[in-house]
Amino acid sequence: MAPIGNLRDRLGRRLVQLFVGLVLYGVSMALMIESALGLDPWDVFHQGLAERTGLSFGTITIIVGAAVLLLWIPLRQRPGIGTVSNVVLIGLAVDAALALLPAPDALALRITFLVSGIVLNGVATGMYIGARLGPGPRDGLMTGYVALRPTRSIRLVRTTIEVTVLAIGFLLGGTVGIGTVAYALAIGPLAHVFIPLFTVAPTVPPTRPAPEPST
Repeated sequence: MAPIGNLRDRLGRRLVQLFVGLVLYGVSMALMIESALGLDPWDVFHQGLAERTGLSFGTITIIVGAAVLLLWIPLRQRPGIGTVSNVVLIGLAVDAALALLPAPDALALRITFLVSGIVLNGVATGMYIGARLGPGPRDGLMTGYVALRPTRSIRLVRTTIEVTVLAIGFLLGGTVGIGTVAYALAIGPLAHVFIPLFTVAPTVPPTRPAPEPST
């Protein structure tokens, strides 16, 4: 376990990394949306709800994040500052990015948007998770359920949740396509690279040399 005091000493860097990571996560979502080539399962769900309600994508993301966070209560999960920031900042960032990004028509540019969005999503995931200030609400839902039912594997629980939201989102009108498959295949390897790269390790105080034995 990391020494708590040493992690507190690096709180400033961790907060900056958290907030930058969450903003970039929202930008990565907007790039994938504008590509119109398919979204990750949760964003298919968000887009479907946005289509049905007329609310902005970011507003729906915030509402769903807050609703999922309420499900933490029976799971006895405790949110951190990163969890609450995740709910709010990603939704604001995706709406701002959608307002600024063009909607490309050329297939080559749409593919560029998609690939850039997936890679940036991996970087952003590494940054906000590596800050170690609390998981996102959707990640906490998965880990909290597994903690209560340790016989269930994380892979099974995550797959069940994501297939469910993907199916509902598709029925609501969310975009499923090659981007959905590409994200599913790429996000694991990307997270494997970027989470260790951005994880803030505690500072280790210098050790004093052992005294020489007296003669």
